Amino acid sequence: MPNGNVIRGARVGSAPMRPDERHQPAPRQDVTYWCRNDHRIDIRIAADVEPPPLWDCTRCGLPAGRDAQNPPGRVRAEPFKSHLAYVKERRTAEEGEALLAEALAALRRRRGE
Repeated sequence: MPNGNVIRGARVGSAPMRPDERHQPAPRQDVTYWCRNDHRIDIRIAADVEPPPLWDCTRCGLPAGRDAQNPPGRVRAEPFKSHLAYVKERRTAEEGEALLAEALAALRRRRGE
């Protein structure tokens, strides 16, 4: 004898039988972008918005533009900075000397000097 809670002919998470009768999809537009490596990126966005001038390429990560004959160039990468370079941006030489003297004094106190 079948259980009364069983839904026959459907599975959990299935789409409605006739989605076109239940809702009308929002109007969309197809936009194509091209990167420097000749990768084509097709996206669909809402019809009532202005497409962005640049889009990141999904294959190589370079910026892509709408013009296939003249795609945007590489973004200039920031040069590598060491930890010391970042510290020198935040502190002056006098502040660094004061911090060093404080740390050395604390180390000497712990050692009993």
